[in-house]
Amino acid sequence: MDASEQESTDALREGLKRVAVALKDAGVPFALAGGYAAWARGAPEAGHDVDFLVPPGEADRAFEALQQRGFEVVQPAEDWLFKVVVDGETVDVLHRTAGTSCEAVLQEADTLPVLSVQMPVLTSTAVVTEKLLAMDEHYCDFGQALPAARSLREQVQWPAVEQAVKGHPFAEAFLFLLERLEITPRST
Repeated sequence: MDASEQESTDALREGLKRVAVALKDAGVPFALAGGYAAWARGAPEAGHDVDFLVPPGEADRAFEALQQRGFEVVQPAEDWLFKVVVDGETVDVLHRTAGTSCEAVLQEADTLPVLSVQMPVLTSTAVVTEKLLAMDEHYCDFGQALPAARSLREQVQWPAVEQAVKGHPFAEAFLFLLERLEITPRST
């Protein structure tokens, strides 16, 4: 890793901590999601952005709380997230999932120490399910999802993932690949 990549990683980690603490202080329910949730559970570090998940009904309060803490908070065209800029790096705050309801996913989150901050982190099953459900003809990067699936394989409830992605061809194809690579057990 060169110096600029290390600076970016350090800034992402700092953004992760600062946004988590701000959400905790404001009493907004949340959980670390996406690649950094996978990283907190043992997968390789994501390195491109940090994702948090908040319930849809708490999105406005989260937005305001982060602005009040002095963060630059940006509402992009997408209606399912907003972005927080911390030291030039982006932290995404999502308020919609690709699959299960936000509330259900958040209820299952465990509190873990992440970079010395105690915070809720999505389960490995939820992380993998959301990654797979986000795949479509515009974004289908098996190479991005494979290291996380391989690292988390023993923590994932694979039958639950299989059920959640039923009818989503890109996700089903990825599960087939995991079976062929003997990362997951053969489905029945």
